Amino acid sequence: MTTAAITWDELPLRAELRDARPYGAPQLDVPVRLNVNENPYPPPPAVREAMTAAVRRAVADINRYPDREATVLRAKLAGYLGYGLTAGEVWAANGSNEIMIQILQAFGGPGRSVCTFTPSYSMYPEYARDTHTEYLTIPRGPDFTIDQGVALAAIARHQPDIIVIASPNNPTGTVTSLGLVETILRASRGIVVVDEAYQEFATTPSALELLPLSGRLLVTRTMSKAFAFAGGRLGYVAAAPAVVDALRVVRLPYHLSAVTQAVAGAALDHAPALLADVDHLRATRDQTITRLRELGYAVVDSQANFCLFGPFADRHAAWAALAGRGVLIRETGPEPYLRTCVGTDPDMARFFEALAEIQSGERSTS
Repeated sequence: MTTAAITWDELPLRAELRDARPYGAPQLDVPVRLNVNENPYPPPPAVREAMTAAVRRAVADINRYPDREATVLRAKLAGYLGYGLTAGEVWAANGSNEIMIQILQAFGGPGRSVCTFTPSYSMYPEYARDTHTEYLTIPRGPDFTIDQGVALAAIARHQPDIIVIASPNNPTGTVTSLGLVETILRASRGIVVVDEAYQEFATTPSALELLPLSGRLLVTRTMSKAFAFAGGRLGYVAAAPAVVDALRVVRLPYHLSAVTQAVAGAALDHAPALLADVDHLRATRDQTITRLRELGYAVVDSQANFCLFGPFADRHAAWAALAGRGVLIRETGPEPYLRTCVGTDPDMARFFEALAEIQSGERSTS
């Protein structure tokens, strides 16, 4: 059997989806993949064994629906975060992407707006589009930090219902001080979300410290990056219990599978082992920034596990030249930059070899 023929143009799509394309970075089968900010080190054998055992226990009751409140997992997440948080102040979902969609479902929607500071994470406008929330932007300064005066003026003018601050920011790696977060929180009337997907790689304090100041502050995290859990798909948010209840209202039934809850719980039980490589990755990031600058590139100061560097006369050609040499980085963010995350030591050696080959070719044709 085959399905009936229909073209994209013939589909009765929502108008705002007519020219849209699915989100995603290129997936190429190359030796060195530095394009999606993953932790390059897999879980140690002992942790993999614990995860496997957790799955075995979960599948014994796989005929039953999972705990729709993910109570045990949320308690473990609260214990990992610290700051006296409880399970009732943490909510979990399938990646921080689903957390953000739930936040916009609960606090955005038709007639409401979400505001971000650009350049920033390229999924933010898609969250807005998919929830019929107006998307507003405030430009970052030349150094990709948030200018307080510009931010406060824009907030007073637009009065957004939701403000999202990525810190460290993707794709620049820049951080926003807690003082500025507090200032923005006091100036706003709605929800303020600090997206801390890369916080474990930073040396600056977490916005979790500010949670006692206002019930309108939400701090989101992910296990995809530092926890080496990208394939596990687990994101979460710390917020007031009333906020968590609001997200529970819009969540899909049984949105976290029993297997996801079990494996994520096992990962949290072994958090020190999974986070053991973070210090090395942080040092590798700093070394990468230094070396790129020595090669003549401008590099944005980063507190994440990646960095934005350039300029390139033709960044797509540079990206393609690296991919052709087996090194995949990301063509994202502002022109004329490219972004690379940090990988293993052999990964980074090959990255710099390929970059040197490209530079040599550019010199020979100039």
